[in-house]
Amino acid sequence: MAGIPTHIKAWTYSEYGKSADVLTFDTAVPVPEVKDDQVLIKVAAASINPIDYKRLEGFFQDTDSPLPTAPGYDVAGVVVKVGSHVKKFKVGDEVYGDINGNALVHPKVIGSLAEYTTAEEKLLSHKPQNLSFAEAASLPLTIETAYEGLERAGFSAGKSILVLGGAGGVGTHVIQLAKHVYGASKVAATSSTGKLELLRKLGADLPIDYTKDNFEDLPNKFDLVYDAVGQTERAFKAVKEGGKVVTIVPGGFPNAIFFVLASDGAILDKLKPYLESGKVKPILDPKSPFPFSQTVEAFSYLETGRVTGKVVIHPIQ
Repeated sequence: MAGIPTHIKAWTYSEYGKSADVLTFDTAVPVPEVKDDQVLIKVAAASINPIDYKRLEGFFQDTDSPLPTAPGYDVAGVVVKVGSHVKKFKVGDEVYGDINGNALVHPKVIGSLAEYTTAEEKLLSHKPQNLSFAEAASLPLTIETAYEGLERAGFSAGKSILVLGGAGGVGTHVIQLAKHVYGASKVAATSSTGKLELLRKLGADLPIDYTKDNFEDLPNKFDLVYDAVGQTERAFKAVKEGGKVVTIVPGGFPNAIFFVLASDGAILDKLKPYLESGKVKPILDPKSPFPFSQTVEAFSYLETGRVTGKVVIHPIQ
């Protein structure tokens, strides 16, 4: 326990509302207790996702943890204490992961927007050595979501895919995984005009400017349409007969594959060779990283919906 403080700095909220109205900087938050299957992490970097501000706004308050709480799912940092049942990690290990096993049910009271946080060992993976803490923190929730959607759809080599929202946190990973891990025959993806070149660099064969073209008018349809932005009804107009539509945005479409991510460090373990080889890369928004002191500004920027890749907060101190 040497060197671990009793109280830490964290961004917290005690009521639901817009991030700019409810997030406060608290300098005296008790360090979370470490359960038998958990590790305590000294947080180096965190990234934020739309689910973070939806949680702040009370999107799932009936199953949320009690307030006040510090938000944050994605973390990268160093293990400083291990629970009695932990086998995978030791003190000093550099780790990363999405610390909430079930995204919508009782997420951590002290999330990753704090100097220290806890996570079950099954949710974490060893940080790839070639990635910085900021890069690693950008990955877990979105790359696991991208992977899980492709798996649920039974995506495989030789199939074609259209990614709706290709420049966003999830979309940038769907493109890369489909092309460089699964071996897609064709990857199409939508974005605004200024982000088309990024889509090409990630592996998209057909970047589509949604401000000028309607993807459902394309003559060739796709084996899979992965909807990361909430255009599921339109997505069905671009899928082949017998093809599938995956969405991460609830909308009540019974024929779509909809899921909420269950965090799993084993996915990060599986993808580690692709991250270490550079075949799959973290994509940080050009405004990233934000310093810890500007977490409110980071949330405000994320809420614009114009983010490329991920918004990262680093260093956390």
